[in-house]
Amino acid sequence: MLPSIDPQSALENHYQMYLEDLKSAGFSGDIEFSYASRLAVATDNSIYQKLPQAVVFPKSTDDLSLIGQVSNQYDNVKFSARGGGTGTNGQSLTSGIIVDVSRHMNEVLEINAQEGWVRVQAGVVKDQLNDALRPFGFFFAPDLSTSNRATIGGMINTDASGQGSLVYGKTSDHVLSLTSVLVDGTIIQTLPTDIDEAKNSSIEIPSLAKITEQLIATCVDKRAQIVAKFPRLNRFLTGYDLEHTVSDDLTQLDISRVITGSEGSLVFVSEAKLNITPIAKCKALVNIKYDSFESALRHAPHMVAANATSVETVDSKVLNLAKQDIVWHSVKDLIQDVPGKEVLGLNMVEYNSEDKAEIESKIAQLSQTLDQAQEQGLNGIIGYQLTYDVADINRIYAMRKKSVGLLGKADGWKKPIPFTEDTAVPPENLADFIMEFRALLDSKGLYYGMFGHVDAGVLHVRPALDMCDLKQQETMQQISDEVVALVSKYGGLMWGEHGKGYRSEYGPEFFGEELFLELRKIKTAFDPLNKMNPGKICTPIESTEALVKVSDLKRGDLDRQIPIEVRDSYAVAMSCNGNALCYNYDTKSTMCPSSKVTRDRRHTPKGRAGMIREWLRLLSQNKVDVIALEKRENVPSWFERLQNTRYKAKNPDFSHEVLEVMEGCLACKACASQCPVNVDVPSFRSRFLDIYYQRYLRPAKDVLTANIEAMAPLMAKAPAFINFFQRQPWLKAAIKRYIGYVDAPLLSEPSLSKRMSGRQTMAFDMQRLSSLNEADKSKTILIVQDPFTSFYEAEVVEALVELLQLLQFNPVLLPFKPNGKPQHVKGFLTQFAKTAKNSADFLNQVAELNMPMIGIDGSLVLCYRDEYNRVLGSKRGEFQVQLANEWLSCQTLDKSLLEAALAKTKDLPEFQLISHCTEKTKIANNDNQWRTIFSWFGLELSAIPTGCCGMAGSFGHELIHQQESKGIYDLSWKKAVASSDKKTLLATGYSCRSQVARFDGFKPKHPVQALLAVLQNK
Repeated sequence: MLPSIDPQSALENHYQMYLEDLKSAGFSGDIEFSYASRLAVATDNSIYQKLPQAVVFPKSTDDLSLIGQVSNQYDNVKFSARGGGTGTNGQSLTSGIIVDVSRHMNEVLEINAQEGWVRVQAGVVKDQLNDALRPFGFFFAPDLSTSNRATIGGMINTDASGQGSLVYGKTSDHVLSLTSVLVDGTIIQTLPTDIDEAKNSSIEIPSLAKITEQLIATCVDKRAQIVAKFPRLNRFLTGYDLEHTVSDDLTQLDISRVITGSEGSLVFVSEAKLNITPIAKCKALVNIKYDSFESALRHAPHMVAANATSVETVDSKVLNLAKQDIVWHSVKDLIQDVPGKEVLGLNMVEYNSEDKAEIESKIAQLSQTLDQAQEQGLNGIIGYQLTYDVADINRIYAMRKKSVGLLGKADGWKKPIPFTEDTAVPPENLADFIMEFRALLDSKGLYYGMFGHVDAGVLHVRPALDMCDLKQQETMQQISDEVVALVSKYGGLMWGEHGKGYRSEYGPEFFGEELFLELRKIKTAFDPLNKMNPGKICTPIESTEALVKVSDLKRGDLDRQIPIEVRDSYAVAMSCNGNALCYNYDTKSTMCPSSKVTRDRRHTPKGRAGMIREWLRLLSQNKVDVIALEKRENVPSWFERLQNTRYKAKNPDFSHEVLEVMEGCLACKACASQCPVNVDVPSFRSRFLDIYYQRYLRPAKDVLTANIEAMAPLMAKAPAFINFFQRQPWLKAAIKRYIGYVDAPLLSEPSLSKRMSGRQTMAFDMQRLSSLNEADKSKTILIVQDPFTSFYEAEVVEALVELLQLLQFNPVLLPFKPNGKPQHVKGFLTQFAKTAKNSADFLNQVAELNMPMIGIDGSLVLCYRDEYNRVLGSKRGEFQVQLANEWLSCQTLDKSLLEAALAKTKDLPEFQLISHCTEKTKIANNDNQWRTIFSWFGLELSAIPTGCCGMAGSFGHELIHQQESKGIYDLSWKKAVASSDKKTLLATGYSCRSQVARFDGFKPKHPVQALLAVLQNK
């Protein structure tokens, strides 16, 4: 039986007192200290895990100042600033308080295009900033693979760089000034200032005066040692940037430069004034293919010498992973295979210019060189492709950016992990360095992937290790130590891009004893009590606290407490590597709508995966066999569950916190394909609900949803009667109060059976259908019903039947068989398994007719491919159900029919299509298929990019989710619908059409309805 599980992790007393005082002092932001909220920020994109005491979300610089002021009364309260949480080295992890500016402090405050700068709050996401700058013809240059979730504050704290850094530099090269808050609450403004002026202006602020004095003493007096110590690389040393804090002529001091790259160990960054870069008018990208990864590395310097803007590389492992992902469909024509040869390395060479003739001249010279090399078999070049199209270039870079997460998709529990992955060496040494690096990894029998910025001498290397295995943790430590020596051998740096974090223990070795002491003096001036991200980079002079270490607590140390059979069973949750692509800020992205509207990290696939992992761990600690629970052994009686439900508010059960975050999931399944490692929240969500409700009673709304497929056919026998009562205010009020449902849909009038009874269509009869001749069989199409369109939108099914008849096919409506999707969504897994088996048995019998089966609603059709495979396995059978567009787009229609149609469609307006989010994320060519079909009839169709509509089956009807449902709709659908013509706006999803009708007062047509109307001249 499922017990209550209590993490027993109450806040330490002094932290509890601090948070109470902070609130009393007027802190206006959010303060969260539930176990789930703390757990959501206990991990980042690294292998480490540390549970904080609380998370605070300031709303302003004044809030940040209060955090510091109140802490003056508490010497032992520690902080760590956090933005997007995309750090690969645990930079923002702490056992103290997380200060997260991303939820509220995320505004672009001012854009000055004339002077070329922008002022932003620290929580602004990089892509969000570039979206705001694009209409002005500018962008913020440092280009990260995590640009759709990395915040500006995080970029400043790690001095982030990325693609094109040879031309665009690092974040610190673009910081004009900062507004920051010292640990004592003092607000400071920093920008380049004459040293004498800096001394004088800081006198009135004692804490700033100490900082100014120390920085001058270190950066001026130790200038010769600093310049001599570090190699001359594009990726200069991150945290603390001693060399660039003063100008080359030693006349100016810029405190912002030492803050940039300090990993939150000195100040809280609140606002930043940044310079911005004009967007180049002309771009070209050359994808050069090689016979080996070494060839790609050794050829890269020639591209740099040819004045390329950037040179990015990926190895064959990354390419092959991309080919297995949905992202490949967008780039496969741009990176085509070479006949008879295997592409084992790829360089993506970009050229930017304001002058089209200049860029064409450079490309012509490069093409000639590449052609000659290919003909003569030089440099390992086996082919190349060129594009000038900006959209194509962006798609290729999207694939490259996703490669970071794709590496985590490796089979088994050995996953490529970050711990030595941003070494920087002089570009001319890179190939030799990497060959020796590979030899080191090969000697230990490790799988690994490589990608990165070869133009800057930075290559990301991720060896595959299982962090649940203590021996492999030892191997990780050995590799880490050996790479330090290897980097030194080739004149490089251990951390050229992603900062130190838990690798801070190597700081003394790279800085040397004398300069490392200077770092500690700077830390002392800023943070004498070691409150700011303690253990990262260095500690104050008087501190006895140690630096964090590579060997510190890892996520694997906790995951190891879960039995391996449970880990294997819940692999879709356990495999989350923290890459956080699910944090994608873009409201037009389908990825996790609940996290976008709540801005709550718990409500992300990463957050939900973390909740499940911890829930499984706690159950294991309580000696609970999760696998046995799923077999429904020793299920409590109804009365026991009633008692548990009555008193659950008093029960300190972590399961309730998990339930809260799982209830917020729309089960849209975008995560299952958009996440690089395919973290599938709906699959483990349904399993959790199934187990949770073995202990507690289910709410009435869930029971109603799970039984809708059984009820709908019965209600559809008398739709007018049922609808009469559903329209009554008293019944609506009762359903709202006692069931928790609003805006319940009305049944179709007339019903589908009545609509079909007057039509010349063939009735379903297995014997008759099997006796058809081959010609008739080839024209017979079997329509698989779903509960939504068949019973609540029968006109769509009718339109599909009519359309197929007009196209000279013979449609046959199969008897309705429950699909089970609603049962799965609500966690009725035993019932779902039975429904799936019954439906699969029937559809397998029908499949013996060898006639195509098609369906209308994407969420139901795709359930046959996904959830059925999971629950039935080999018992599923071989039946296939396609969406109407999947099947129709592959057909060849009669020419005379098309000619007649084309004559009717002249001068018709363009149609706009919004596809169901599940279709968009699971079927790569979904929109193109509809575009192809419409083009046959001379019709233009364009896809409107949107996220989720917020309905998602029953989610939008549930009273507890009304605010979120409306909020999600407003994120992207509201604007898209408002800017479209009601007559030409199409939507494929039943839920989507219902949501538009609810909030905008009209129902868009399904594409088959639009096609039918055109062909019938209606």
